[in-house]
Amino acid sequence: MDLVYRPGRYPFLTAGLPGVGGAIRAIPEDFQVEEIPAYRPSGKGEHLYLFLEKEGRTTREVFEFLRDELGVPEKEIGVAGLKDKRARTRQWFSIPRKYEDALCLLENLKGVRLLEAGLHTNKLRTGHLKGNRFRILIRNAEGGKERAEAILRVLEAQGLPNYYGPQRFGLGGLNPLKGYELVKKGKGRGSPWLKRFLVGSLQSLLFNDWVALRMERGLYAAVIPGDWAKKHATGGEFLVEDPKEAERALRLEISATGPLFGKKYPEAQGEARALEDEVLARYDLRREEFSARRGARRPIRVPLQDWRVEEAPEGLWLSFSLPKGSYATSLLREVMKVEVDAPEGGEEGQEG
Repeated sequence: MDLVYRPGRYPFLTAGLPGVGGAIRAIPEDFQVEEIPAYRPSGKGEHLYLFLEKEGRTTREVFEFLRDELGVPEKEIGVAGLKDKRARTRQWFSIPRKYEDALCLLENLKGVRLLEAGLHTNKLRTGHLKGNRFRILIRNAEGGKERAEAILRVLEAQGLPNYYGPQRFGLGGLNPLKGYELVKKGKGRGSPWLKRFLVGSLQSLLFNDWVALRMERGLYAAVIPGDWAKKHATGGEFLVEDPKEAERALRLEISATGPLFGKKYPEAQGEARALEDEVLARYDLRREEFSARRGARRPIRVPLQDWRVEEAPEGLWLSFSLPKGSYATSLLREVMKVEVDAPEGGEEGQEG
């Protein structure tokens, strides 16, 4: 029973195509991320939205600066998602309008600068974003842009495997094991937040195993009766009952979703449910053991949009957009055919 995250156990979708190898994150500006907001500030309201560029800082560090140096109560600070430390990232924060005069203190936070500010009617909340736009340099790449483009064309046609990236599993990939102990024993050390995070890591490992199992069974780009499918255009989910829905799956209009087990989530039926049970059985787990978590469903794949490859003296620049909650590292491992390790302080792509 292997509960340690090891990316090598998860199959590539493009296994038949050679990767470009190489390395990423030699310097922060090699890894650029910009939030795609769900909406922009309206210009009216009591919440001040801040579009910040940061380098060498975690989202949490900025959050703590706003709390400790500007005096904003923690519960009144809004952020849509987490971003990497070893990267150049642009993301939105929100604070109450009454703290506007203290913004000059941001100059004291090295590696952070204010790009834009605007008023809005509500606090920014976790998940209030469409996705992220990436521009990433692969140094020492082999095979030129043609090799990368061949892989990206397959991912565009079939969708990117929506694996959770190494950032989700902690140093050495050990967090799922700690989460397993919490689920089985119901207690452990640490704050409530830490316990939720560790159990979430176990949920993520089970999801990755489910994705791999579907790929091995030839069900990656398919839906079967009993699946809960997601409509990529609208985000809606529905129970698959008509076998003809498989045609829409082949067109990447819909995709099967896998479980993040908990007390409130749509449960699969029939053959689709049996696949989920097979993953649980590997670890002697039962659905009811996750009753402390809310639960959700996550699509097996996500559309790849706006991609481009540029050759430069320093290497290959990849530009692309992904929906919220998806990991750029999952795309990079397909293109590079090497495992992309979690960066120190890495947070990229994590869901709220």
